[in-house]
Amino acid sequence: MFELEEIRIRRKRLGLTQKELAELVGVSQPLIAKIESGKTDPKLSLVKKIFNVLDELEGKMVRAKDIMTTPVIHVSPDTPIEDVVEIMRKRGISQMPVIKDGKIVGCITESSILRAMISKGRRLLVKDCLDRTFPMVSPNEKIDTITSMLLESPAVLVVDEGRLVGIITKQDVMKVMK
Repeated sequence: MFELEEIRIRRKRLGLTQKELAELVGVSQPLIAKIESGKTDPKLSLVKKIFNVLDELEGKMVRAKDIMTTPVIHVSPDTPIEDVVEIMRKRGISQMPVIKDGKIVGCITESSILRAMISKGRRLLVKDCLDRTFPMVSPNEKIDTITSMLLESPAVLVVDEGRLVGIITKQDVMKVMK
């Protein structure tokens, strides 16, 4: 799982001193020295914290802010469906959040449009096809959590202090998977 010898190698590869790593992890420099030399057997939680810091510094810890699409294309509840279909076609997207007075009130997807057209006809507004909102995460949410959410939802919204700042779809996640 975790190889303690790897800490020194990765720290040096990043050009960090023991003191700098210790500050980032929130421990003392002598503790980092003891761990690297094998003179102490640290708690698993501390080892995880050290590796998380190293991962983040190496760019392996992908977060929502790293993969989100911005600005977010959105519509209001009173937008005609014909306009939504045209936006989706031109932009190559299949879903959008619905915003009213600066607040996220739901979403609209190709599926919700088709369902509404079958049952209600063609002359519709977004509010006639509104689905519940996509799940929301902070800009610092880890990709693992986002990926899990995307198994159940076509998109995830990135919200910072109540403000919509990005959207993530399965395609965005696929771009960073290696």
